[in-house]
Amino acid sequence: MATTTVPRTQADLPPIRHSAWGITARRRLAAYGLITPGVAWLMLFFLIPVLIMAMTSLKSGGVLEGYRFTWAWSNFPTAWAGKGHYFVRSLMYAFLTAAGTMTLAYPATYWIAFYGGRWKSTLLFLLLLPYFVSFMIRTVMWKFILADIGPVLGPLKDWHMLPSGFRILATPFAVVGGLIYNYLPYSALPLYVALERIDPAMIEAAKDLFANRTQAFLRVVLPLSLPGLFAATLLTFVPATGDYVEAEVLGSQNTYMIGNLIQDEFLKRGRYPIASALSIVLMLGMVVLTSIYARFLGTEDEVVAAAVTA
Repeated sequence: MATTTVPRTQADLPPIRHSAWGITARRRLAAYGLITPGVAWLMLFFLIPVLIMAMTSLKSGGVLEGYRFTWAWSNFPTAWAGKGHYFVRSLMYAFLTAAGTMTLAYPATYWIAFYGGRWKSTLLFLLLLPYFVSFMIRTVMWKFILADIGPVLGPLKDWHMLPSGFRILATPFAVVGGLIYNYLPYSALPLYVALERIDPAMIEAAKDLFANRTQAFLRVVLPLSLPGLFAATLLTFVPATGDYVEAEVLGSQNTYMIGNLIQDEFLKRGRYPIASALSIVLMLGMVVLTSIYARFLGTEDEVVAAAVTA
């Protein structure tokens, strides 16, 4: 009677052959499967709302009679007429916000990254701890703190250290200060990531080449952290341009930004096509400015290479 030999080890088993086409197809399917949730999310909550907003900007009519899609391109010049200063003010406030957040966040994250030691995570958590509170609550509390007779200005006026008519609220300083405070984490996190990636041995090597602390920072640390500065600028400048909470709570009509104007057109006047047209103009303006900024600064490798060789 014939006996059957059963392989006892993995080496005794016949090799498994996979076709090159099958492996490539599975890799492609895996890649598509990984990006599908993100693409679906962006389409559902970004692309489709933008398309709806673009269609609304081309409608005509009113709240009572309703709006009809009529290719009303005249909504765009109507929306822009007499409102250019809102755009200019928004860009100026956003620029000051980006500059202020980086000025405050860079030294703090630099110290945490290079001198924090085993307390790095704790220090970074403490830096971000206030932002676990609601955005609106923090802004309203600043309105209470900076009130004309609040806990800061009230005693100073009572002690005659400030004139009785001095105020901070309803001024550009209050709006920009609120923007800097609320958008500080958007600068701190990318800056910390960029600084944390820098090898301390490179700084020691610069010192071995007779560079002092200032030279080592300017020739090594700063160039290598430029990608973080680039990300921090975008993450603060873009959302700050369309912000409306700070100007509404801490400012006045004289400090209104384009976001406040869009809010009024949507919620108070009910002119949805005009509000949508303003939103489209703002979005396109941000795309153009961001593209110019990225083009001017270049890619991450180009930024680092140009700065190091400068």
